[in-house]
Amino acid sequence: MLAKPATSATPIHDLIAQRWSPRAFDAHKPVSAAQIRALLEAARWAPSCNGDEPWRYIVWDRTRDPAAWQKAFDCLAEGNQAWVKNTPLLIAAGATAHFRHNGKDNRWAQYDTGAASVSICLQAVALGLAAHQMGGFDAQKLHAAFAIPGDITLMAMIAVGHQAAPDILEGEVCAREIAPRQRQPLGALFYDAAWGKAIA
Repeated sequence: MLAKPATSATPIHDLIAQRWSPRAFDAHKPVSAAQIRALLEAARWAPSCNGDEPWRYIVWDRTRDPAAWQKAFDCLAEGNQAWVKNTPLLIAAGATAHFRHNGKDNRWAQYDTGAASVSICLQAVALGLAAHQMGGFDAQKLHAAFAIPGDITLMAMIAVGHQAAPDILEGEVCAREIAPRQRQPLGALFYDAAWGKAIA
């Protein structure tokens, strides 16, 4: 398994440092039912505005229901299909439009759904799995294929599975897999008490 731990300016928790988004997955190793439940429990306990839990997830397990998995796979962008074809588990993350408790617009729903999705990715690392979130999918097609209500905003598709050696990938996808991870310097994005003032 290719490890690409974060090169952080200061030490961070290993679970966070080890999380990255691989594309090489083992097509022959399924994600167990217990592991799937653990991933979803991690999302369930994410923070949300007013404890509203605005996230909604659909899970497609290729081992259990290959036809449904294929229908979800067909909604992915072609570039993602090239490597997701080996992934045993696909998950769609959606955000509701309104609060449960009062029916008003929930402008934090998408933010909270992102937090729940990161929880899935971190739990995947803890289970010895890998997760890769994608924006490259046809939301309209996914809505239609699975009768997803119109007030659900589909935020991402998440591929989950066991990592494989990067040499199963080809061309640019393989090059991206083995390339070093990069981030901007801390002060470029994080400010100290005023906009644009780089934090020390």
